[in-house]
Amino acid sequence: MPNVPSPFDLTDHVSLVTGGNSGIGLGMAEGLAAAGAKVCIWGTNAERNDRAVTRLREYGTAQAVQCDVGEPDQVERAMARTIEEFGRVDSCFANAGVGSAGKPFLNTELSEFRRVTRVNLDGAFLTLQAAAAQMVAQGTGGSLVGTASLAARQGQPRGQAYAASKAGLVAMMQAIAVELAKHKIRANSILPGWVSTPLADPALESEGFQRRVLPRMPVRRWGDPTDFRTIAVYLASPASAFHTGDSLTIDGGYVMF
Repeated sequence: MPNVPSPFDLTDHVSLVTGGNSGIGLGMAEGLAAAGAKVCIWGTNAERNDRAVTRLREYGTAQAVQCDVGEPDQVERAMARTIEEFGRVDSCFANAGVGSAGKPFLNTELSEFRRVTRVNLDGAFLTLQAAAAQMVAQGTGGSLVGTASLAARQGQPRGQAYAASKAGLVAMMQAIAVELAKHKIRANSILPGWVSTPLADPALESEGFQRRVLPRMPVRRWGDPTDFRTIAVYLASPASAFHTGDSLTIDGGYVMF
């Protein structure tokens, strides 16, 4: 039998994960590292960055760069440091995000709306643009992934800024997929459901929320960051070479039930 390499082997592959120091981002980073990728995470919290890198180095090569993705200068510097450290970027996961303050729509100030979109949409744009430019320069293609949310598809009361940012991200990924396909760059979105993360846990841990929402979860549990390890590997790897412009829902069956 011929010795056919695994399409999920990420040896010599370099992955960038923003917001990779906790939650879904760290789950994806761990999956990528376990598959052999060299992983660079961007995050604003230096202490969390250090803890995450310690975990990722159990698998192989990992580095962290402190970066606020909503600041163009910081994104530019962080990308330069990433390339200096790893030499290239083969996949980029624009995962960094913030939540809405939970104010009623009629009481939401424009400054609050922009606080959310600054990171979730502007930050994703800056990150993906910088990564795409590097991939085009390399000439070997690559994979761009945006972490969106079910809020892009379902009404989220008191979360209009968050929903708008995630819906915008989905649309942006589709536009990128069409434009950059000629460079062998594919672009997809991941839409997580209810996942236990530092951002979501205050709601998920409340008795009332569990009583209302868990019965609508066919799997009868919240998602865990580890549930996003393999989807990250798939989207980064050659296994997804013909898969672009899509939105992959990872929600335990919530939206269909």
